[in-house]
Amino acid sequence: MQDLRVAYIQTDLGWEDKAQNLKRFDEHLVRVNEDVDLIILPEMFNTGFSINPERFAEQMSGEGVGYLLKKAENFNAVMMGSLLIRTREGFVNRLVVAHPGGKLETYDKRHLFRLSEEYRIIRGGDKRLVIKIKDWKIRPLVCYDLRFPVWSKNTYKNGKYEFDLLIYIANWPEVRSAVWKTLLAARAMENQVYCIGVNRVGEDGNGISYSGDSLVVDGKGKILSSIPPGKEGVKIVTLPGQDLELFRESFTLGMDWDRFNIEI
Repeated sequence: MQDLRVAYIQTDLGWEDKAQNLKRFDEHLVRVNEDVDLIILPEMFNTGFSINPERFAEQMSGEGVGYLLKKAENFNAVMMGSLLIRTREGFVNRLVVAHPGGKLETYDKRHLFRLSEEYRIIRGGDKRLVIKIKDWKIRPLVCYDLRFPVWSKNTYKNGKYEFDLLIYIANWPEVRSAVWKTLLAARAMENQVYCIGVNRVGEDGNGISYSGDSLVVDGKGKILSSIPPGKEGVKIVTLPGQDLELFRESFTLGMDWDRFNIEI
C-alpha cells in the first residue's frame, strides 16, 4: 500500500450561517499548502448541528456540494464533509465525498441522536460506503455512528480486509469528549485500521460546547496526530500503508473475527 496524505480541519462553526462557514473554511484551506490525497471537514460543515432542515437542507446540486466539488478540483484532492440534504423521501444528514473530476459518493448517517430531535426529523441511512483513494479502502461514518461497533465492523475474507481506514466526522459535545477519544481508539484496534475523528469546537445555537479533540489513531491505539482541544487548526498527517500491512501480517486478528449479518 502507498502512503496516504490526509488534511483535517477542526474549526468553530457559525450557527446556521452558511456564508460565514464557507468563508471560514476558505481561510483554513489556505493552510493546506502541500499535496494531500484527502481533506476532511466536520459534520454539517456549513450550518453546525442544525435540526432545522426545512430552512437549511439543500439539493445535491446546491451550494454546499458545489463547494466540495470546487475545492476538490482546486486541491486535486478528495473532499469530505456532511450537510443537510433534501431527498424525495425526506431529509438526511448526508456525508458527501467529492472527487477531483466531479465524481460524488454519499453516505447517509445511519444512527440518529435520540437526545435531540434528529431521530424524529431526519431519515436514517441503510447502506454503508467504502470509497477508494489510491489503493486505500476507506469507510466514512458520522458522529453517533461511533457508538455502534457492529455498524463500523471490518471484515476479512480470502486474505482481504474490507477497509483500511475509518473516518468519523462529528459535532460531538465536550461533555462526552472522553467517550469520543476512547471509542476512536477502540474502533481502530478492533478493526485493525487507522481511524480519524474530525470534530468541531466552539458553542452552537443551543448552548452546547464542543472541544474538538480531533485525532488520528493507528491500529495499535497509538495517537499519530491531534489538534489541541478548544483550538481551531489544520493538520496534515501521513498514514504509512506499509506499517498497516506489516501489523496485519504479524498479528492476524482478522482471521479470527466472527462473521455476522446486520438486520436493517
